[in-house]
Amino acid sequence: MLTQFFTRLSENYIEILNDDEYYDITIEVGKDPNVKIFRAHMIILCYRSPFLRRTLISNKKNNDSILTHINLSDISPEIFQIILEYIYGGIISFNEQETLKILNVLVAADQLQLQELVDYLQKYLIENKVELMKQNFGLVYQTSFQSDSLLDLQQFCIDCMTKHPQKMFKSLDFTSLSEKSLVSLIKRDDLQMKEVEIWDHVLKWGLTQNSSLISDPDTWTDDDYEMMKNTLQLCLPLIRFFSLSSEEFLQKVHPYKKLLKPQLYDELFKSYLNPNIEPSKDILLPRYRNVDGIIDSKIVNLNIVSLISRWIDKLDIKSKFAYVRELYLPYKFKLLLRGSQDGFTPKKFHELCDNLPCTVIFIKVKGTDEIIGGYNPLIWKCLNDEYGETKDSFIFSFKSKNNFKDPILSHVNHENINRAIFYHTQCGPTFGRDLYIGVKGVDSDEYHRNYCGKYRYEKEIRNTEDVFSIEDYEVFQIVKS
Repeated sequence: MLTQFFTRLSENYIEILNDDEYYDITIEVGKDPNVKIFRAHMIILCYRSPFLRRTLISNKKNNDSILTHINLSDISPEIFQIILEYIYGGIISFNEQETLKILNVLVAADQLQLQELVDYLQKYLIENKVELMKQNFGLVYQTSFQSDSLLDLQQFCIDCMTKHPQKMFKSLDFTSLSEKSLVSLIKRDDLQMKEVEIWDHVLKWGLTQNSSLISDPDTWTDDDYEMMKNTLQLCLPLIRFFSLSSEEFLQKVHPYKKLLKPQLYDELFKSYLNPNIEPSKDILLPRYRNVDGIIDSKIVNLNIVSLISRWIDKLDIKSKFAYVRELYLPYKFKLLLRGSQDGFTPKKFHELCDNLPCTVIFIKVKGTDEIIGGYNPLIWKCLNDEYGETKDSFIFSFKSKNNFKDPILSHVNHENINRAIFYHTQCGPTFGRDLYIGVKGVDSDEYHRNYCGKYRYEKEIRNTEDVFSIEDYEVFQIVKS
């Protein structure tokens, strides 16, 4: 049988702390004029704090009649009183609204290597004081990077800056960031900033570290460039230069070309002259963007949505490597139908999607990771064996949701624009006979006659004309954001 009586034990130890008779150490804390001397017990401090154990050993008294005395000037008396109550009684008490005091207790606990208290306070702040920490973000951020023991708080701050960088930067001087915290931020794939803005901030940070440099790079000597390159050596590999537009490259990167490795600059330059030059395999892809309201899809991600949007607007149509450019998201995709919730029948498709222009269809092929689909700038109609005429429709395929590097894009052949879209009561979204979704029976049957071929579009989007089954499919209408 094990019975634990911690409450009374804690009370007894607090009584020991407040007893003036049996102490064997004095601790002077604070700075003038706020200084206080505390009386304590060496054995308790040694076993509760690794830091105090080392300090006491190094200051061990030579004569038993002389009290040991140590000085902790970096901790205020008010904060040390809270720390002592934790050390002796295992209790912690402070006003919940005083974020500054909680942070000061956290810093003191970290200095004294009270890891249990450090872990608790980090968790408490992150789970209960998010808004208060955001209101004091500059202080919280600087505190979190004072020690490698405050990793949870560091992660909270990086997450905040990643998701809401503009808001956080208003309460924090970006140029005051340490190199470590700057690198931690810009290495994130989900940093919610345009790449050109990140590049501007990094340059500004580098200039602040080298106060002798003026902002005009045309005035820099080779030594100046070398100094700046050394300052930014950990940051430069983390910039997604290929994500920049040609205009951004010309205006923002070209003036600083000497900061980049010649091979990288040459590859960048050529990529803008010829978009079909294959980039190096190790280049960083565009950062993920969390853009509310763009699309609600179970099938595709924003990288695919960006490529579809480029194809609709005829941007980089001939480029096989448009995926390396920054996400292009000018449209919102309004969900009209999802097979898994609305059914897989032509009847339901026509009920929900007819007479609405500019639709995109995504189909997840059952038994594979393959995604196929198409864009129809016209409306869908419930007719029998009729065609829609357009030169702007296209069909496509991706190997998977996360493999968007080698998509197949197929436009309607010029001589077949009058048969680009196929209308039938027994068909769902069908493009010529190149992407056929339908049934053989009544329109309330589920799709079972689905195949791809090469008839009226430029390319096959599948390497087989075999019938396939649909795991899920979605139809969206696109509208300008």
